[in-house]
Amino acid sequence: MAKVFIGQIIHTKSFNDFISYTMGFVAVEANGQIVAVGDDFNRYASNNAFPSNTEFINLTREEFLMPGLVDCHIHAPQMAQIGLGLDMPLLDWLNNYTFPLEAKFSDNGFAAKVYKKVVEDTIKNGTTLACYFGTNHRMATLILAKEVLKQGQRAFVGKVCSDCNTPDFYVETTDASLESTKMFVDDINKLGSSLIRPIITPRFALSCSKELLIGLGDMAKKYNLHIQSHISENLLEIEYVKKSFSTSYAEAYDCTGLLTNKTILAHGVHLEDEEIGLLEERGTSIAHCPASNTMLRSGLCDVKRLINKGIKVGLGTDVSGGNSPSLQDAILRTIDVSHHLEFIKKQEIKGTGKIKNAVGDTAKYEPIDFKQAIYLATLGE
Repeated sequence: MAKVFIGQIIHTKSFNDFISYTMGFVAVEANGQIVAVGDDFNRYASNNAFPSNTEFINLTREEFLMPGLVDCHIHAPQMAQIGLGLDMPLLDWLNNYTFPLEAKFSDNGFAAKVYKKVVEDTIKNGTTLACYFGTNHRMATLILAKEVLKQGQRAFVGKVCSDCNTPDFYVETTDASLESTKMFVDDINKLGSSLIRPIITPRFALSCSKELLIGLGDMAKKYNLHIQSHISENLLEIEYVKKSFSTSYAEAYDCTGLLTNKTILAHGVHLEDEEIGLLEERGTSIAHCPASNTMLRSGLCDVKRLINKGIKVGLGTDVSGGNSPSLQDAILRTIDVSHHLEFIKKQEIKGTGKIKNAVGDTAKYEPIDFKQAIYLATLGE
């Protein structure tokens, strides 16, 4: 049945272009496709015919309609440990909490129970599109994909790949990782739904050999697939990656074919200018994860620096490094972090002093506002 919603409508067209209609409308065809959004329903109605069974829905004064929220980075299995281990930095947290938990997803029954709740919770929080990391287990990650489809959410779902620097109880061989990833891509395609797509998912450069990264890059290119991973989240992580690959973090992905205009990299907290230039050249996006960047003591990501240099940026909850599956929470934390950066750039912090290595014209820095944060949560990436 076609529907027309009439009332308060908000949406964004760009980072600095926020649209608000006090008495607007959204027209939706019976197949669920939005065909018109505007501020003058009467004018639209005078020039367009509606099916006889069209339902007209008038929003109350307390209601408004906005685009669905897009979670650009969320670890679905980690919902089972949300709020745990946030007294540790990234690498300790992975070894003590995350890897042991994710290893349990070899049990398909356990996976089904957790993933049903994950999709329910994200939908309840307004997430209509999510980029999910699964685990190393092909069948468990397929259970996640089927649950997404069952509940009607849109998603990219990835089987995680890692063949080194991971505990013995939760590591793959290079060949097995590539083979199971190809099988998973075929599994998703056989579902035959436009709601869900496979996404190539190396956990991060530190847990993947160069051979594995090259194989995944080749697969993404051959089948025209999206890619997701992490970059420059934690200073110790960056140090290890540089030693392992003898390159910058961004170059480690680029030389293996993983930096493309279909790549989403989470965090980007400590990117060098040269790396930002490379990401911009490749069209690669960053998923800003303010909650986990803070909780795991990784750092403060200057999102406006990235955007001003041409990088596409979206928001991620990064459960469970982030302690909430709500993108509304991520919106607020994005604004918080931007305000904190303003304090650092402009103020002398009593007892600490003023930052001495500030670069650029910090006096002109303006924090992200709520309109811009909504753009990042809906259309940014």
